[in-house]
Amino acid sequence: MVSVSIAGAAGYSGAELIKLLLRHPGVKIDKLFGHSTAGKRIDDVHPSLKSTLSKEIASFEAESLDGTDLLFVALPSGEAQSIVAEAFNKNINVIDLGGDFRLKDVNIYKKYYKHEHSTPDLMQKAVYGLPEWNEAEIKNAKIIANPGCYPTSVLLPLIPLLKEKIVSPDFISINSYSGTSGAGKSVNLSMIFSEVNENVRAYKVGVHQHIPEIDLYLQKFGNIPISFTFVTHLLPITRGIYTTIHCKTNNSTDVGKIEKIYEKYYSDKTFVRLLGEGIPEIKNVAYTNFCDIGFSLAGNDLIIISAIDNLVKGAAGQAIQNLNIIFDYDKTTGLL
Repeated sequence: MVSVSIAGAAGYSGAELIKLLLRHPGVKIDKLFGHSTAGKRIDDVHPSLKSTLSKEIASFEAESLDGTDLLFVALPSGEAQSIVAEAFNKNINVIDLGGDFRLKDVNIYKKYYKHEHSTPDLMQKAVYGLPEWNEAEIKNAKIIANPGCYPTSVLLPLIPLLKEKIVSPDFISINSYSGTSGAGKSVNLSMIFSEVNENVRAYKVGVHQHIPEIDLYLQKFGNIPISFTFVTHLLPITRGIYTTIHCKTNNSTDVGKIEKIYEKYYSDKTFVRLLGEGIPEIKNVAYTNFCDIGFSLAGNDLIIISAIDNLVKGAAGQAIQNLNIIFDYDKTTGLL
């Protein structure tokens, strides 16, 4: 039985983690940590947990981690660094759902996340937790940097085609759309119902913090330098990520070849569902750990579409995939 604790348990991702972990037969939830919610019970903060879990949320203290095998950190960027360091020093496995350990360059981190990184040595030790592409490294890592929700929706459909040199790396256009839960629970005037409802808007154009993450790992796993644009948009829905990718293929590519490439890399990956020329929809992946991928090819113009739930495959579900790898559980445990 794996004993797990959660820092940031009261947030959207933290609550999603709890719900999934309660279904996992090999896990025991130990401590819940929070800041503004310390002293409250988790089922008071999230009434959907009533009759399933009623633990008090405590302020984080490293000494409280004694007996914990793995710590999930579900905190905004900049808030995870000291907590991850303290867990690492106690030889406790860590899965960070935020962005503090995904990059390797502190200067790029500062540019996009707008603050300094206090533990650059741990940035280098962290392993990127994209299970479908990095399982061997994940297995032996002490710090897992869980991928961002947007990058997950981009990396999974693009990596196989870049790796097989089917699409041109010279220019790729990526447009992604997210539900409002991706912004977390902090109070923000631009996120209130009357601002979001019946509206779609682009945001962080050209400066989104996921740009360097997408760049780094498309090149790492695709084995080729790339040039791309990435524009994010806010949808008036609670959860979900919808991504469309526009690119050029080489002259010898056809629909059958693209389908065979996807099958080559994902036929044994339970949580990637290949729709061929079908069109993914958010409603079909909501509350699941699936990434649905479809595409349309017209001449050399390829449009790839993916859909995920930002709180599950884009956060808590993918984190549990990583837990399953570390502790030798079946990859689907707690997720189907």
